[in-house]
Amino acid sequence: MSWSLPGVINLIKGDKVNIYTRKQRWKMFLLITAVLIGVCSLWYTNSLVKKLSEQEKIKVELWAQATRHLSNVDVNAGDQTFALDVVQSNTTIPVILSDKNDNIIATINLDTLNKKEGGIAFLKDQIKVMKGQHDPIEVKIDKENVNYIYYKDSVILQQLTYYPYFQLGVISLFLLVSYLAFSSSRKAEQNQVWVGMAKETAHQLGTPLSSLVAWVEYLKMQNKNEEHLDEIQKDINRLQTITERFSKIGSAPTLKKENISEVVNNSIQYIKSRISSKVDFTLTSIPNHSHIIYVPINVPLFEWVLENIFKNAVDAIEGNGKISVLITDQQQFVYLDICDSGKGIQKSKFKTVFKPGYTSKNRGWGLGLSLSKRIIEEYHSGQIFVKSSELNKGTVFRIVLNKV
Repeated sequence: MSWSLPGVINLIKGDKVNIYTRKQRWKMFLLITAVLIGVCSLWYTNSLVKKLSEQEKIKVELWAQATRHLSNVDVNAGDQTFALDVVQSNTTIPVILSDKNDNIIATINLDTLNKKEGGIAFLKDQIKVMKGQHDPIEVKIDKENVNYIYYKDSVILQQLTYYPYFQLGVISLFLLVSYLAFSSSRKAEQNQVWVGMAKETAHQLGTPLSSLVAWVEYLKMQNKNEEHLDEIQKDINRLQTITERFSKIGSAPTLKKENISEVVNNSIQYIKSRISSKVDFTLTSIPNHSHIIYVPINVPLFEWVLENIFKNAVDAIEGNGKISVLITDQQQFVYLDICDSGKGIQKSKFKTVFKPGYTSKNRGWGLGLSLSKRIIEEYHSGQIFVKSSELNKGTVFRIVLNKV
């Protein structure tokens, strides 16, 4: 099957739209599902909490009635046995029995360790907590004496109260994991398209290139104009470089230590020969040009990055302005700052410019900076980003490379 480059690019854009649409649908589905689960969980748990709270209140009131019976010396033995059973049956609800002055008479189901360590102060604090949760229940001993029963929610009821928030946390974690999974899947699909496009482009260029090389050799044998043949050979060499670049996409490239200043200068000279003479290029190295800086790079791919940035800079200054490159040696890292005097980039677009398909030009596919980011970050383990930009004043792209 033979594909044209525009056809492949259209395929990429169509694939990108389909992936984006599917992702948005799944996002909406997951969000709606999470909201429904959360709402249903909160409603159901809240109803359970209310029911359990009512049941615990009934148990405490029954416990209070049993306490009244036990405090009545006239009650018969059968009544005392029943009352004792009721009092002893409470094994979950924390209860404090006190007089009208909050002097502790008895306690049930409170943390014995804290009681021993904190003593009366601990029990007083518990009474404050219980008052905040439920109104006390009066236990009239006689006409003059009144005791009060304080109680708070059982441990199970307290845990059940916090359960919906725990469940919402689990749902949020599920959504986060799902989002990361979809993002990884989308990136993997895009990478497959990138690699397929690059390999197909290299394959398509290979056949006519081989034919052109053969024709140049034939014309040389016919003693044709050497000057013309040299120019044709230069273009062929250029096409071979482009083919080599595309063929390396998707494969682990070989990195070799190169003189970074020389590589940058070669790229500048190539661009200068193909643009307006009104564009002023400058190259500066720190500490100085006599200090050779070696960096492990793949020259064909790295030159591709530089050319993409230089071309964007030329477009930004509209063929008339300044483009400067500053190389800084920072022992473990090397910084390349590429500055232009163009129209600048909005701060909100600093990351967007590296996304596939994004372009501010009427012509172009928005692939240059995306490819550059992939080459620098995935193949050279470096970084590339917009260091700074100001509208109508210029932009600075920074490339960070490891020296080892």
